[in-house]
Amino acid sequence: MQSDFLKYQAQTSPHPLGMEISHAQGSYIYDIHQNKYLDFVAGVSACSLGHQHPRVNQAIKDQLDKYSHVMVYGEYAQDPAVVYCKLLASLLPEPLEKTYLVNSGTEATEGALKLARRVTGRSQLISCKNAYHGNTMGSMSVMGFEERKQIFRPLVPNVDFITFNHETDLEKITEKTAGIILESIQGGAGFIEPKNDFLRKVKQRCEQVGALMIIDEIQPGFGRTGKLFGFENYNVVPDIVILGKGMGGGMPVGAFTASAAHMDLLSDSPKLGHITTFGGHPVIAAACLATLREITETDIIPQTLVKEQLLRSLLVHPLIQEVRGRGLMLAAMTSDPGITNQVILKCHERGLILFWLLFEGCAIRITPPLTISENEIREGCSILLQVLDEIQAERQ
Repeated sequence: MQSDFLKYQAQTSPHPLGMEISHAQGSYIYDIHQNKYLDFVAGVSACSLGHQHPRVNQAIKDQLDKYSHVMVYGEYAQDPAVVYCKLLASLLPEPLEKTYLVNSGTEATEGALKLARRVTGRSQLISCKNAYHGNTMGSMSVMGFEERKQIFRPLVPNVDFITFNHETDLEKITEKTAGIILESIQGGAGFIEPKNDFLRKVKQRCEQVGALMIIDEIQPGFGRTGKLFGFENYNVVPDIVILGKGMGGGMPVGAFTASAAHMDLLSDSPKLGHITTFGGHPVIAAACLATLREITETDIIPQTLVKEQLLRSLLVHPLIQEVRGRGLMLAAMTSDPGITNQVILKCHERGLILFWLLFEGCAIRITPPLTISENEIREGCSILLQVLDEIQAERQ
């Protein structure tokens, strides 16, 4: 299978891990050789309830027995999508009440950027250096990492960048700005949290000049940071929120949410201001609904902070300089990308799945399923610390 994988399926890098998957269950993934791997990555924060969660699986099966795709998005009232959007509105602060369901995080970013331009009648967009909001052309245009985008230029024009947490940069947000897009916690940059009320100050500046604040919750959202949404940790309410990843419990989905007054502008003048064939797909929406109910009807969210403290207490080692992030969105930082690379690959050999971050080479991604147990956390950290001990001994 691996040779066919490399020959027939397009790759994202020259050296994919290429593990051949047999099945997955709970916090574990199994390969075709019956090797068992503890998953500390959760499909890059997507499998919020682990693998094969019974409530999500049952919702998918039940919906398949009723109907699957029946019409392009927005024409028919389909129960899973309607109920999901209503529940989401009840959990979000005002005026975030109307949701546009799409197929992925990057598509949600595209819709949010269009909405900001439609609402304001302006064209300038502002993002942050080392930001990541997706990889399609519009999303790439607000990616703050030139090395990844140079070859694809020209991109969407009239985009400027500020440095996350630099208040003096906020002067770049002016009466010409349609919107500024920020992650509530910068992911690819190294799980960097806002400081000194930075997000609130961004919102205040937007209100002063009539620009919209767009918060990307694709990674931090749906309980990963100890709140349902990351921005709730920082006492701010965006004009548009972008959703994805953990939203679907492992199924492909994205969404953007805004006020009804703003969102309704996409439906007229011109009509079909944003369209998608498979957005709001009933099977996917059923999985999203089951995931959201499980996260909000149980103690998963408060337990996220308990598990964070356990991880922080265990991840103490001379080769770990700090642990960044919040909840179960953590990055163990080493002093050198070479050390990080060794750790990730050696842990994989020992049955522990870790991963890299997009732009910060020193970071070891630790984003397990929110359902991971304390014993599993201890098991994974034990492997990680053993590998760090070996690397340290080799370097002495």
